[in-house]
Amino acid sequence: MSIFGGGESIVLAELTGVVEEAPDGRRRKNPKRSGELSEAAFLLKAQTLGFRVLKPWGDSERYDFVLDSGGRLWRVQLKSTAVVHARGYEVQAIYGVYGKGKAGYTADEIDVLVVHIRPRDVWYVLPVEVIALARNLRFYPDIACKCARWERYREAWSAMGMQ
Repeated sequence: MSIFGGGESIVLAELTGVVEEAPDGRRRKNPKRSGELSEAAFLLKAQTLGFRVLKPWGDSERYDFVLDSGGRLWRVQLKSTAVVHARGYEVQAIYGVYGKGKAGYTADEIDVLVVHIRPRDVWYVLPVEVIALARNLRFYPDIACKCARWERYREAWSAMGMQ
């Protein structure tokens, strides 16, 4: 049964960011639209895993989604990247505070940080406690690396009660 009410399901094999024309005439990817595409991929992934997915109205909360695992509700902040930096994919586990600069996420704001590595369609599910002191997180889904400290959180959906 499709989530759209039909008899067959829809599979999004590949999502690509929308390219827009810059004022100088060059074409460039729009990072906001790329993030929106990762949000769509997250909705599909979470639903496929059996979560009930809730999306808060507006974007004023620190979390992007709430997942219902049947036993509890999980506040999820989603980050995504497609850019390789120093052999790994990097995201910043921070947000801007108007007039105060940048701040890291706390357990009062989110329960998990989910990172989507778009070119590999790989997901990392990190409890907020493990990122408490980290600002830049680097992921190495393609190579064995001594510095790949986040690998144990790859596809770790079971941390939220789902297999």
